[in-house]
Amino acid sequence: MSESVKGRRVYPNESGELWLAAGNYGKDPVDGHWKASPPGPIGMGSLENHEVVEHEDGTITVSPSILITTYAADCEIKWHGYLERGVWRTC
Repeated sequence: MSESVKGRRVYPNESGELWLAAGNYGKDPVDGHWKASPPGPIGMGSLENHEVVEHEDGTITVSPSILITTYAADCEIKWHGYLERGVWRTC
């Protein structure tokens, strides 16, 4: 069974910087690419190799699935799932 979490779209701050907490997503004003930080301790990843559809309400749907891998204390941490209409869902 997959777990789902409602995400939150964020916008760059007054300095033009995009800061993403877990579950947030937004468009980077520097390179124009969407960035996302899935729920949990995984960190931020770029969606530049994905198709991103922006909906009327500001949410996004990303395809194909998102896989983000990070390393911490010699441990590999992965998040694999979907972002559909602003809702994160694990595979």
